[in-house]
Amino acid sequence: MVFKKMLGALGVGGPSVDTVLSNPNTRPGLMLDGQVNLRGGEVPADIDSVTVSLVTRVEVEQGGSEFGGVSEFHRLVVSGPFHLAAKQQLSIPFQLPMPWETPVTHMYGQSLYGMTMGLRTELAVARAIDKGDLDPVAVHPLPVQERILEAFSALGFRFKGADLEHGRLYGVQQTLPFYQEIEYYAAPQYAGTVNEVELTFVANPAGVDVILECDKRGGFFTGGQDTIGRFTVSHAEADRQDWVALVDSWVQATTSRYGALRAQQPGYGAPHGYGAPQGYGAPHGYQQRRGPGMGGVVAGAALGVVGGMVAGEMLEDAFGGDEGFFEE
Repeated sequence: MVFKKMLGALGVGGPSVDTVLSNPNTRPGLMLDGQVNLRGGEVPADIDSVTVSLVTRVEVEQGGSEFGGVSEFHRLVVSGPFHLAAKQQLSIPFQLPMPWETPVTHMYGQSLYGMTMGLRTELAVARAIDKGDLDPVAVHPLPVQERILEAFSALGFRFKGADLEHGRLYGVQQTLPFYQEIEYYAAPQYAGTVNEVELTFVANPAGVDVILECDKRGGFFTGGQDTIGRFTVSHAEADRQDWVALVDSWVQATTSRYGALRAQQPGYGAPHGYGAPQGYGAPHGYQQRRGPGMGGVVAGAALGVVGGMVAGEMLEDAFGGDEGFFEE
């Protein structure tokens, strides 16, 4: 018995945890339902807490270069301390509210290339090694976000990739420590003036802030420059707009302000009040990003590994061998 207790303290023959989601598909603002299934080990165990958290891969800029890490950005304590008997089976239900700013990972059943997200379960066992579990989560766009993505496709923009950048956006009310960039190659009608367009959503209960960064081509005697446009739409507008025309006007407004943006503080796009589903697999000829996006719109870039971030080489330790889920 003493030997078994010693092994239990080392995590050998200790309790196990397995989380089951009612439905791994969700949207920002909805509840993610599931239950944590526990099974006692060879000896009784005192459980300090059971916690679930959302984790995703984030790019961090440091010293002119970028590295990828895993960030925990939302956390819920499912249970406080309790005693788990040997071989005892226990299920704990939970509801995790998805933050409105949760990045989109899927579109019409296909994953956005470059995006991954998971629900991590932590079982903190007193005087023992923590147990863990990791389950994939698929975040689908809100109706307004979906209409905008469809409009980009209808206009001829070709999806390039998506990622998360650590930092905050100038002039936007933001609660998460990162923002998503959905990258497109320019549509044919814009190919003469724009190389790429990066799209960012920052959602809240009332609507969505839409930020566009247009990578403008340089002329024969002038260099290229990124221009920023910022627009706001409400959730109620999802089925009331001609989204193709509206998104086209956003792109035109952003690119037409090239000269004005040179004289303004970076980060000011077009004024507030401006009123698909194709190729979402790994794109042909995909190339790595040229560097951090959003230009001057980012306030407070990351200077190192920050709260909740785990460096890429530490994924195995952080996720108990489940790091393959986050590989691109």
